[in-house]
Amino acid sequence: MPSIWDPIKIGRMTLNHRFAMAPLTRSRAAADGTPGPLAAEYYGQRASLGLLISEGTQPSADGQGFPNTPGVYTDDHVVGWRRIVSSVHAGGGRLFIQLMHAGRMSHPDNTPHHRDPVAPSAIAAQASVFTFDGLKDAPTPRALSPDDIKTTIADFRHAALCSIEAGADGVEIHGANGYLLQQFFSPNTNVRTDRYGGSIENRARFGVEVASAIAQAIGPDRVGIRLSPGSHQGDIDEGQDVAAFYLYLVGELAKLDLAYLHIAHGGDDDLLRRIREAWPKALLVTRINRPLEDAASDVEAGLADMAPVGRWALANPDFIDRFKHGAALNAPDPETFYGLGAQGYTDYPRLNEASAAA
Repeated sequence: MPSIWDPIKIGRMTLNHRFAMAPLTRSRAAADGTPGPLAAEYYGQRASLGLLISEGTQPSADGQGFPNTPGVYTDDHVVGWRRIVSSVHAGGGRLFIQLMHAGRMSHPDNTPHHRDPVAPSAIAAQASVFTFDGLKDAPTPRALSPDDIKTTIADFRHAALCSIEAGADGVEIHGANGYLLQQFFSPNTNVRTDRYGGSIENRARFGVEVASAIAQAIGPDRVGIRLSPGSHQGDIDEGQDVAAFYLYLVGELAKLDLAYLHIAHGGDDDLLRRIREAWPKALLVTRINRPLEDAASDVEAGLADMAPVGRWALANPDFIDRFKHGAALNAPDPETFYGLGAQGYTDYPRLNEASAAA
């Protein structure tokens, strides 16, 4: 059986082990979405994780969901990401930038143009959105027109090209966690009557078209996609056809020959096994609330090819060394997850620093 320490080839990359860094929102970019030098330090500190998947990064002003999240669609954004990529590469790591369009999970207070959010249908989420002024009710979004959909797909394509211009090794399309792509997937957020709504094939269409446009622009071996079958995050309810929908979607995505599929796994082990069988390339599986002792279990059981880690990576820049040697981990501090500068971002100690302090 494979070991978590076996090397693996994904797309154009050869990685030394099977761990990866999962995408984690940190909200420390400038107001215009440009990531700063502190982000370069943060990601560079974690380069030993091999494949780093960045925090959700908006492909357009319409795509921004939360305050101070990074973008990758302007020249200044590219300059900021180029510093990050250089830092990661200097440490021997690889970086995929996650392209995340928040869709209806946004608020006019958070975006540079202060317009209403967009979505497949004009249905507000029964949820709150964090803003500079605290939590606010998610507003009713504007339904995307057919022309808007074409523009949004072009925005994703442009952001992918900007990512490659910045030196990134690839991009991950965020199709999970209640954001725009999953809003198209879910019948409670998509009540369209055109070719993007109704049937399984129609609800999957937008996600497949986004992935196809990006693959054609930068090469399929530089593209991954993240899905979260059955997730209720962002007031999502995918109904009774979750397995049928995702097996169809995975089959259509498999035709594009993407580098990997990343599943945010919520507990349906039978569906995960069926996705494993249906997906011909690398499969990454992030489990919610996975115990540390089980961190490598999906890889060692052959259920996944890689095991991304989230909060453990956030709090432990040297997670790989700590896990390999059975050392204790730093505990993550939720109070500093978002938008507080270096504290809780770049100041988590490594093993040798912790020992010296003790």
